[in-house]
Amino acid sequence: MKQQFFKKVDELTFSDDYMFGEIMKDQDICAHVIELLLKIKVRKIEYSERQKVFKEFYDSKGVRFDVYVMDSDRVFDIEIQCRTVSDLPKRTRYYQSMIDMDNLLKGETYDSLPESFIIFICKKDPFTLNLPQYTFQNRCIEDNSLFLNDKSTKVFYNASCYDGTEDRELRTFLKFVAENQAEDDFTRRLENHVLETIRSETFRREYMEMTLREHDLLYWGKQEGIEEGASQKAIESAENFLREGIPMETISRCIELPLEKVQEIAERIKIKTER
Repeated sequence: MKQQFFKKVDELTFSDDYMFGEIMKDQDICAHVIELLLKIKVRKIEYSERQKVFKEFYDSKGVRFDVYVMDSDRVFDIEIQCRTVSDLPKRTRYYQSMIDMDNLLKGETYDSLPESFIIFICKKDPFTLNLPQYTFQNRCIEDNSLFLNDKSTKVFYNASCYDGTEDRELRTFLKFVAENQAEDDFTRRLENHVLETIRSETFRREYMEMTLREHDLLYWGKQEGIEEGASQKAIESAENFLREGIPMETISRCIELPLEKVQEIAERIKIKTER
């Protein structure tokens, strides 16, 4: 049976990354999601960019963010994560470096770097502690009351544990992510927006173009072949796909390289670039 790597457009839900990015282009929805997750007031979304790609900084690896937005003095990277992967902590470390570099390249000094939030909305528990939310900030090991105060925060939401959330609206939102069931005004708004988007000819065309483009990249990488699990052609293809920001799990599955081999290639390219 032929394996399908991309969902059909009519099967997309809010928790699929391409649809998630499209819905979050609505600035009111984007601001409301941020406020709901972080319990802060968003003054105004200055710009919103779906699937923002950072690849001009390093040759080692491109980064493609699901949603990258700012208000007047804060920056937010919001990711939707459907599968359980082991590299999320280091991925947030790398994403943070890209966010900071993006702002420094605009002429900002270290002192004026904006407060940043990297948010992962996960359908499954990323740390297996059965918590609905995991928040990380840099803290002194010797004195836990001392924070580094570098204005960077990483937050992981575990939608599978929505019942553990006391906030009713957040619980309903996480349940919508986990089970695609709309139960209040906001999630019904999201559900209707998804249905309207699926009916949009422009979106359908863009989604098909995206899936065809990435399918071709992965198909030809696979056609270049591997022998005994690691031919030079496959390795070169993996390197190219890593630079384009394609997830390592997808590369491993489509080129038929072991995930450990893809991770090894990614690390080797990174070390080479740092030198």
